[in-house]
Amino acid sequence: MKSATAFVAKHGKGSRAVVEPIGRAGARVVLVGADDGALGDVVLPDVATAEALVEQVADLEPAEWDRETTSALTIGPAHRHRMAGR
Repeated sequence: MKSATAFVAKHGKGSRAVVEPIGRAGARVVLVGADDGALGDVVLPDVATAEALVEQVADLEPAEWDRETTSALTIGPAHRHRMAGR
């Protein structure tokens, strides 16, 4: 919960959270910053825990990968390099 709360404190009220099941590993909460579309994430043991986290963090809005959320996301060069395994 600490990292999600810190993310919202840094990136503003109205930051979004998309909960994604990731199999046996649990669930990933993808965070999208309200200010600049920054990307963050938190991995939790299961979907129920992830959804509870989203509900508990003030100013964090539950979201889906819809047009509004994807257009708010900004993926910078550093993140693209990391995703490419560089």
